Amino acid sequence: MKLRPQTILQFLLIFVPLAFAGKLLHWPPPFIFLMACLAITPLAGLMGRATEVLADRLGAGMGGLLNATFGNACELLIALSALRAGLIDVVKASITGSIIGNVLLVMGAAMVTGGLKYKNQEFNKTAATTSSTLLALAAICLVVPAVFHYYGGPSGQVTRTDEHRLALSISIVQFVVYLLSLIFSLKTHKNLYVREVDESVEEAIGTENWGVKTSIIVLAVTTVFVAILAEMLVQQVEATAQAVGLTHMFIGVIVVAIIGNAAEHSTAILMAIKNKMDLAINIALGSSTQIALFVAPVIVFASFMLGTPMDLCFSEFEVMAVVVSVIILPFVTFDGECNWLEGVQLLAVYTILGATFFFL
Repeated sequence: MKLRPQTILQFLLIFVPLAFAGKLLHWPPPFIFLMACLAITPLAGLMGRATEVLADRLGAGMGGLLNATFGNACELLIALSALRAGLIDVVKASITGSIIGNVLLVMGAAMVTGGLKYKNQEFNKTAATTSSTLLALAAICLVVPAVFHYYGGPSGQVTRTDEHRLALSISIVQFVVYLLSLIFSLKTHKNLYVREVDESVEEAIGTENWGVKTSIIVLAVTTVFVAILAEMLVQQVEATAQAVGLTHMFIGVIVVAIIGNAAEHSTAILMAIKNKMDLAINIALGSSTQIALFVAPVIVFASFMLGTPMDLCFSEFEVMAVVVSVIILPFVTFDGECNWLEGVQLLAVYTILGATFFFL
């Protein structure tokens, strides 16, 4: 059997039963947390692969809509579990981490691995610019509530109810823009997002023998397991943070985000190695856009339905991280081509931000 990154990722499935065993046998919280993290990683990869196959088999319109809806199901399930547990800071941190993780870590790693094999790699500049602009909107949606909070907080002019109403209003705008972006990418300008999914791509991600039935079964089963493991992971966050000495923010921004991005990370790297940089860029930026304009609003809507409204007032460092990621992005994508050094620069920014959250 040919050893591929996707095959190696599947070896981590052994941690699924270990996570359940740890829970039943009352192992130490940090150990259960680690097992759950390692178990979710390959499941997230399987969810992503099943979604990709269904998207390809169902045609451009329905397939694109399915991919746009379920592309970040893993992150959404983890965030909803944290929301039900009352860990709002972890929810916000996971949103921040997913955005910067896709822009800096996933895209940076793809550019480095692809750049080591090819001197220069080209991608659709217009599509990348559109995604960059949508992410700039996401940054604005974080900055405005923060300014609103710190401007009116000391004077007492802004109440929690005001912040919740502002969050709901912004979420509605984000959701509407996301729907319009789907119309843009799936209908009016779909030529910019044409995906060349050939046999080499299917072989690379290990789906050459998958059909619609297999993909639906895989997607259903993995979704159930991820939902259960997400609950398990969230239950161990508090004890793990105290035992290991990590903050909720670092766990959310770095640890949880990397787990949720495992599928995008491995697939984007494989596409870059195949010199399909358009696909790699679309995976990274498309996922970030979906987190910012779809997952975040859905979580806000869910918080109101659960009776625990969530605002969009992120910490100064979280806002700074997203803004920095959005600022560097146009410098990398403006010319429609990339090389390994540009990838190194993205990874360097991610490392700096990661160190900041670690020592915060």
